[in-house]
Amino acid sequence: MSLTGKVALIAGGVKNLGAQTALELAGVGANLALHHHSSLSQKDAAALQAKLKEKNPSIKVAIYQGDLTAASAVTKLFQDALQDFGHIDIVVNTVGKVLKKPITEISEEEYDTMFAVNSKTAFFVLKEAAAHVSDGGKIITIVTALLGAFTGYYTSYAGSKAPVEHFTRGVCKELQSRRISVNNVAPGPMDTPFFYPQESSEAVDFHKSMAMDNRLTMIEDIAPIIRFLCTEGVWITGQTIFANGGYTTR
Repeated sequence: MSLTGKVALIAGGVKNLGAQTALELAGVGANLALHHHSSLSQKDAAALQAKLKEKNPSIKVAIYQGDLTAASAVTKLFQDALQDFGHIDIVVNTVGKVLKKPITEISEEEYDTMFAVNSKTAFFVLKEAAAHVSDGGKIITIVTALLGAFTGYYTSYAGSKAPVEHFTRGVCKELQSRRISVNNVAPGPMDTPFFYPQESSEAVDFHKSMAMDNRLTMIEDIAPIIRFLCTEGVWITGQTIFANGGYTTR
């Protein structure tokens, strides 16, 4: 199914899974409003923009920067995208932060940061998406396979992602009459630069051993699922899709 003429806003959209998702959606014709958090990502954004235009010269691509832990910044992102594109049909939120620590060592500041990035941002992206996504649109949030694999040391990470399942279930019911599907995708531990600083080499080997092919989840495993939810997967809503090579069976 083509997304020609559709507009996809991707939060965290210029690196890693966000960038791979942008490439997937560009391949089926979507125009792209891509957000990044830090000015340090400007080179990545420029390189991705060039790559996207090379993949599909007919699409429009715009880049936005902002710290989405402030609700006002989320509102501004949507307003800027609407001003530039006129409408938004798809919202994909890949924003997230990982922390691996015993609960006895987690500070109040770390707790607040984790919930601001993983829970508050997701809530206000869903709020703005609910207000502005076109009828028949799609809203997708990236969560984590750790929601179905209980383990120590990721208490604040998995805990701050857990509310998103409940946000999604509620929002999908609110938007059902407008035929807007609202889902989560829960990857296993992903082979990205965010993963390795948290883990010892022994832990990396353990995570690999828990999935097919003795490997981590790749961004190339997940982006096609997001594309599917934006195209053929219109009858899926209110779900958390665990895509992790058997890392967890939930």
